[in-house]
Amino acid sequence: MDKSEWLAKSFQDNRAHLKAVAYRMLGTSEEADDAVQETWLRLSRSDAEQIENLSGWLTTVIARVCLDVLRSRRTRRETPFENPDSDLGSVLPDDASLVADSVGPALLVVLDTLNPAERLAFVLHDLFGLSFEEIAPIVERSVPATRQLASRARRRVRGMRSTALEDCPRQREVVTAFLAASREGRFEDLLNLLAPDIILRADAAAIKITSANQHRGAPAFESEMRDPKTIARTFQGKAAGALLAFIDGFEGATWIQGSKPRVAFAFAIRDGLITEIDVVMDPVQLAKTEIEVI
Repeated sequence: MDKSEWLAKSFQDNRAHLKAVAYRMLGTSEEADDAVQETWLRLSRSDAEQIENLSGWLTTVIARVCLDVLRSRRTRRETPFENPDSDLGSVLPDDASLVADSVGPALLVVLDTLNPAERLAFVLHDLFGLSFEEIAPIVERSVPATRQLASRARRRVRGMRSTALEDCPRQREVVTAFLAASREGRFEDLLNLLAPDIILRADAAAIKITSANQHRGAPAFESEMRDPKTIARTFQGKAAGALLAFIDGFEGATWIQGSKPRVAFAFAIRDGLITEIDVVMDPVQLAKTEIEVI
């Protein structure tokens, strides 16, 4: 393999992770793709063979690219936030990058209220696990100051829960009705609670665990499901032990075994209908997810 082939393969191995970082930073798939392309151009112009940690280098570069975009956006007073790209989940690997996608659409709305440095510190540290020592040079702050940026962003994210509570009664009614219809096997009622364009995403752990427990009545999840009837049938007669819960501050459900949450169901609800369901069973992701039983 010559240098150009090695470089292309190395970048391709990191592309999904870079897209995930950029998407959470910028909020639109188009801008995320542009940031990934700019990162590739910078890599192709660099002395890549001298880079000791290519993945870390690429993450740093794309973070700086995104920071420049966010600062430019503030200057122009532009807010190109879009609803989460329904196809994003299909291009992400089954690794820690999915932490960002598992949080759900509500987080992107909150992130759009943060200033660029806060947003970058929060995304890189809380969602992608970079250390403050790695983030500090990117935002051009000291390590303690960078830690404070992430702390302020975290408080803002958690504080948005009080705003979301205005819609909680109606959303809770929808989730409660969904769980009840699921337990009682009422197919038509389940179907009536699902939006025509609903999408269900399940992580690799959920697929593996539920597949191994089909004989015990576990639902048959796929990585991505879009047909309302299929999703309704998947939940029909299930959710016997599911409990209402706040998932990262928003309405959802969980199943607890041995005092620990074993699964998180994060719902997105619009106009009284469920538009998204994220099923998370990966222990690492669950440990990073705030789950509060109602």
